[in-house]
This record gives sequence, structure tokens and C-alpha cells, in this order.
Amino acid sequence: MKVFVLGAGVTGITSAWFLRQAGHDVTVIDRQPAAGLETSFANGGQISVSHAEPWANPGAPLKVLKWLAKEDAPLLFRLRADWAQWRWGLAFLRECTPGRTRHNIRQIVNLGLYSRATLQQLRRDLGLEYDQLSKGILHFYTSAAEFEAAQEPARVMREHGCELDMKSADECVAIEPALAQCRDRIVGGSMTPSDESGDAHRFTQALAAACAAAGVQFRVETRIVGIRREGDRIAGVQLADAQGIVSTLAADRYVLCLGSFSAGFARELGIHLNIYPAKGYSVTLPVQDRAHAYSVSLTDDEYKLVFSRLGDRLRIAGTAELNGFDTALNITRCEAIVRRVRELFPQMTDGRQARYWTGLRPATPSNVPYIGRSKIANLYLNTGHGTLGWTHSAGSGQAIADIVSGRAPALDFAFTGLSREDRRSPGALRTA
Repeated sequence: MKVFVLGAGVTGITSAWFLRQAGHDVTVIDRQPAAGLETSFANGGQISVSHAEPWANPGAPLKVLKWLAKEDAPLLFRLRADWAQWRWGLAFLRECTPGRTRHNIRQIVNLGLYSRATLQQLRRDLGLEYDQLSKGILHFYTSAAEFEAAQEPARVMREHGCELDMKSADECVAIEPALAQCRDRIVGGSMTPSDESGDAHRFTQALAAACAAAGVQFRVETRIVGIRREGDRIAGVQLADAQGIVSTLAADRYVLCLGSFSAGFARELGIHLNIYPAKGYSVTLPVQDRAHAYSVSLTDDEYKLVFSRLGDRLRIAGTAELNGFDTALNITRCEAIVRRVRELFPQMTDGRQARYWTGLRPATPSNVPYIGRSKIANLYLNTGHGTLGWTHSAGSGQAIADIVSGRAPALDFAFTGLSREDRRSPGALRTA
């Protein structure tokens, strides 16, 4: 079949790879001049199955209220006259019950475990290099209350197969000696030794090159300006190239991987996707003092920051700002990240030569992405991964390739448009 993959971020490129491996004629369409230049460009770098507790959890509503007036808050609702934001926020509150939180943790863990294994196999098969480190992820806490609150989500994650062990403060420092610089603040932590880190941008571009070598076609610097629909099917998409020349092309199947812009595309077809852009920030610093720089990937619970070592670079990322599609750098939020880094690791960096970046992460209220069929017969969804796009990309790409090919994916997950029986029974999908 001829398949158009709409979007060349990490999720679109992994989808394209596995669709091509399944024997399909694949074309990737993206407005940027190359793959991985938007949300995948400078993210936190973690392959983090252990980050399975969703933003929407029983403790979230009070925290969000407390953070409303803080410009540097980890999660900031910048309230707007925007019905999509308010609808997303109300759905977020509905997901904060203990039962919904447990359900969502299960989905996120199942997809994460499958995706991490898929990524590792893909790396072995293709010999990909992207500053990857397989040293695990150490999550440290500087609040005794937050450390205690983390015990139950950790238990649920372990119940579903996530290897996650609680650690004392001294054990945290033994795992990552750089934390000795802030030992007096740490009350405990958790370690997931099988988690990883790496440069999502490098990975995406390397896999895009492998896709091209395998026969995948790319139409870059190309915008989708219209959709032709006939009945319950897409009959074609109108594309404008870099010179503004418009043409209409058609495929048998379309896979939607447009990140935060997926909701707008779907809306044109009468499909509601509750995806809202969560603006995230990252700072990249050079390694100035190797003796005091971390090498194990870290997560700072209090500030919701993640730390990855990418060769001779330090990547620190986090925070989420719900402010529509605004992509302007907020220097206050950027400087808050650097300030926290210097507080924790005063001997590691002076904060100079910092490179700031911001990107729009496609967040659902539950943190569970849309993967599967849509109500449009030839449109498939692989979008809404929020902060876990890098973590979930390989597994999501393999799963959507299976679904497009008429096979049930080999994991238990709430795929859209599939019956409960199809979700749990790998093999040929039932047809309507």
C-alpha cells in the first residue's frame, strides 16, 4: 500500500521505518527542511519507562493552583480565552482520580517497556549512534512529602513490570557521585537501571537516513494546506512546496504524526483529539569539569527537570507551559533552569555558554497518546505523546505499522479504534 506519514519528528520517522519494513510504499511529509527539527530537536534525552506517573494525579490540582502565580512554575496554566485550553484543563481534572491514575500508569508503562525494547533492537540492527547511554535513570527527591507520595505510584509501576527500586540519599550519591554536591538536600530517590538516555535529534536524523536508504520518500519544506475528503475516506492532501506551488497527492493510508498540530488537522475531518501544546524548555551546557559532571541520567522531582549527558554536552529540560502555540523563549523560565542546575551542582558549571530551546509537546490530559485507527477509514493516529515522545516513539512506530498492516500489536494498550479483543490478541485484526 501507499502510505503518507504526516510529520517527520521522532514519531513520524519511526512510523515510516516500520511501515517500510512491513513492505509499504512510504512518503514522509514535513514543513521543515529535514527530520527532527521541531519538538524532537532538543528534548530532555531520556528513554524513561520510569516516568509513568501522569501529570494528572490526585496531588496535581492543589499543585497547579499553587503554581498559577509563579512565572517559573514546573507546570504553568497561562489562562487564555481559549476554549481548547479550558476543555483540556477540565479533562485533566477528570483524570486526577486514583482509579484513572492507576489506569493511565498501566498504559504508559506497557507502552514504555515495549518501546524501549523495540528501540534497543532497532539500535542493534542498524548500528545507530546518538550519544546513547545505558546507565539507567535516577530520580531524586528533595522533599520528604514528595518522596513519600512517590511510593504508591512506584508500587503500581513495579506491578506492571517497571524495574524501579527506592533508594536512600546515600545510595543515590553512590549511583551518581555528582550528587554529592547537593547531598544535604536529598531525602531519597528511585532507580530504574534499564532506562536509557540519548540525543533524540541525532537518532531521528540517523533513522531518517536509514529510511531514505530503504526507499522511503521525503517531501520536506512542504506544508499541508488542504484535505480532500470523499465519504469516510481521505481522497488526497493538498501540499504547498517551498516555492508555494500547490499540488494534490493521494495515498491508500495516512498516518497522523503532526504533534501539537494533529488536533487541528483532525478537526478538519470532524475528529476531536484532545491534544494541547505543552511548551517545554531545555538548556544545553558544555561539560566544563568532568570530575563533577553527572553521567547517569537524573530527574529532579521538585522542579520536574530531567538531566541527560549527551557526549560532551549536558542537557537539562523540563517545565510545561500551557499557552497555546506560542514558541517565544521565556528567559525567566530558561534562567530558572540554569539557576536550579547551579544550586544542585555548583562545582559542575558556571552556567555560561547556555543554549536555550523551547518546543511544543503534544499533551493529552491523561498523558496517554492516541495510537490506532480513526473514524476516517484510511486515517491512522500516532500522536499526543506529550513529554514521552522519545520514550514511546519506537514502540508507537512499530505498533502503528502493525495496525496499518492489519495486525494487532504485541502489547496490551488502549489503542484507538480497536476492540478490546483486538488489543489483547496479537495476530490479524478483525475487520468491520
